[in-house]
Amino acid sequence: MALNPNQYRTDVWIDWCPGCGNFGITTAIYRALAELQLEPSRTVIVSGIGCSGKTAHFVNVNGVHTLHGRAIPFATGIKLANPSLEVIVHGGDGDLLGIGAGHFVALGRRNLDITVIMHNNGVYGLTKGQASPTLRRGLKTKALAKPNIQDAVNPIALALASGYTFVARSYALDTKHLVETIKKAVRHRGSAFIDVLQPCVAYNDILTMHYYRDRIYRLEEEGWDPVVREPSEEEAEEKISRAWEKSMEWNDKIPIGVFYQNPHVPTFEERLAERLPEYLDNPPALQRIADPSGKPLVTPEHFRRAFKDFIVKVRR
Repeated sequence: MALNPNQYRTDVWIDWCPGCGNFGITTAIYRALAELQLEPSRTVIVSGIGCSGKTAHFVNVNGVHTLHGRAIPFATGIKLANPSLEVIVHGGDGDLLGIGAGHFVALGRRNLDITVIMHNNGVYGLTKGQASPTLRRGLKTKALAKPNIQDAVNPIALALASGYTFVARSYALDTKHLVETIKKAVRHRGSAFIDVLQPCVAYNDILTMHYYRDRIYRLEEEGWDPVVREPSEEEAEEKISRAWEKSMEWNDKIPIGVFYQNPHVPTFEERLAERLPEYLDNPPALQRIADPSGKPLVTPEHFRRAFKDFIVKVRR
């Protein structure tokens, strides 16, 4: 029987501020999962700390609410242990690009088949509105005593530089666009990143729904083609360069849509399988490690045989 969006909802009370952009993101998640017909038992949402961290409680799939900035390494472990699972990370701009920035870059380099959805509101909403890594220098939101003195991180440019093979931006209050963007990201084979512009009605009185409404436009309406059609480094570099330039647009016009997509880069799971041929058919999560009595089945000799090609002997 087909699943509908309501079947992906939990009974947990959603306690975000009234009017929060996170409601639009969560609604889009319900709809995208239903349209993709993802099996809840085969889907995992991993979240960090912050308002967005509660997403794992509100979606009726496997959920892991992790540590500040550590959602991506948790998701990495889950995906490597069982690559057949659909793994989706939810994190705020402070969580993913502040303390979690190193992990964000590492996921792009590895090209693991994981989708990262960033709730980007320019502030640390849960801790009362301090400037996040995406708030531009010189802006003074109502929770700041003085204008922000740090330069902002450009999430799209950082994702491109890190190696993500699907890079997109959407808007929390354009649910239809966000649903389609999430579906494209989940279907993509490789590391996928969506920068979701998300108004914070409590603490960011600059990047409001009115601010975005007057500036946002869709890349697809301009005939933008983000997809690398052939396994060619030259074509990939050309499209990355164009996407980089487009990511710099912000003040008067803010583009949303898919900036870059390259389906030809091997995933980290495929790279592992080249070295460990049984990995995809018999990943760690599916292996028996003990008999019915609890006695371990793995011995030091098993490790020696499994890793014999990787042991380096050092001469003294």
